[in-house]
Amino acid sequence: MIDNIDARQAPRLLLIAALWAAQALVAIVFVGVGWMKLSTPIAQLAGSIPWAGELPELFVRSIGAIDIAGGLGIVLPALTRIQPRLTVFAAGGCAALQICAILFHLARGEGAATPLNFVLLGLSAFVFWGRRGPAVIQARG
Repeated sequence: MIDNIDARQAPRLLLIAALWAAQALVAIVFVGVGWMKLSTPIAQLAGSIPWAGELPELFVRSIGAIDIAGGLGIVLPALTRIQPRLTVFAAGGCAALQICAILFHLARGEGAATPLNFVLLGLSAFVFWGRRGPAVIQARG
């Protein structure tokens, strides 16, 4: 099958594969971290995420729910091809959330906690760009 790929198609196929990989990584991290923020007792969560013990529980749990929504939203609409443009909105939301997280950590003097946020920002921005422009997924039907 690979032998039948026209050389002109290879860059597009590589872009599509890279976008799916980025979407999967963002989804895994966002859903995993979100679930942790929703399900772990605050006292235990504060051991690994110090700010979780310093802010209201409702805030921490809300961020967890937002994380899960972003993680699911960056993959499911594209995967099912049901309203796939929602993937673009989810990617934009994930990027915006990472910008807020970076600013939050920097304001608290926690610059060392931001590398993952920068990686997720880059991946989310890449998905936003790719699924908005060169690799749009068409809706079913």
